[in-house]
Amino acid sequence: MIMLARLRTAATLLLASALLAGCSSGLATDPAPGLDVNTDVVSAIPKDEAIAALLPPGARQAGSLTVGSSVGSPPSAFYLADNRTVVGQDVEITDAVGRVLGIRIDRRDAAFEAILPALGSGKFQLGTGNFGVTEERKKTIDFVTYIDDGQGFAVRQDSDLGAVTDVTQLCGRNIGTGAGTTFEATLNAARDRCAQTGRPPYEVQVFAEQSAMYSALQQGKVDVLMSTINGLRYATSQQPGLRFLNEFRRLDVGFALPKGSPLAPALQAAVNKLIADGTYQRILHKWGTTASAIPSAQINPTETR
Repeated sequence: MIMLARLRTAATLLLASALLAGCSSGLATDPAPGLDVNTDVVSAIPKDEAIAALLPPGARQAGSLTVGSSVGSPPSAFYLADNRTVVGQDVEITDAVGRVLGIRIDRRDAAFEAILPALGSGKFQLGTGNFGVTEERKKTIDFVTYIDDGQGFAVRQDSDLGAVTDVTQLCGRNIGTGAGTTFEATLNAARDRCAQTGRPPYEVQVFAEQSAMYSALQQGKVDVLMSTINGLRYATSQQPGLRFLNEFRRLDVGFALPKGSPLAPALQAAVNKLIADGTYQRILHKWGTTASAIPSAQINPTETR
């Protein structure tokens, strides 16, 4: 665990430095020209009294929401060079929603795989971490969508792997992905398909740290990574020797809530307010993710197929 922490620190420092220094490089997920991580697009957002009135009484009285936040890599949520300050697209969308509702966001770092179980225990009122909306998750979790991201693949520059449109193209290879993710679930659910085609199965290696996952790819310990489209595009643009392979599947991403949470209507209305007044688009423009914009927030939409 100590080594993983050191790898995370080193990688986040490198990524943050690249983001701060490379805003005009023209890469696919660069922040828009003239904007950087210090550009403020949130603090001037006024409270909307009508939307704030949708909050349940307990939240209004507390004046804050406890958010379990998974901090991974750009552009979603990552540490700056001080290894304390968290920035990114998910951070700013959450903060902007808090501004509309007139409440403070009490952000608490948590491991990605720990957040959804913690919602059921009441430890967090909502979670963020690029949580894809799936039918399986909806059995115990409610979602309010705020972006469309999804599943993609990345490889080393010298890889012979072509665009992956079916997981059987990965048979016989080692695949790296994040623990507790939709990527892990997708891969594990289809592993027996290799045997059905007479080929050796692929092996799935899961990582709790993004930096360890990318190190494994660089060092040849895995052949391909499966992760978020936006995250892979950014990381491969900043790390020599890696390339984004292809999008595999788009997936709605949302705030995760305990099943039946009364917060859902207020969060949905707040996101839609940000979309209507242009703040949402400015946040995505800043982080280079405008291709992932949604037309409106939804509560528990049908899983994208």
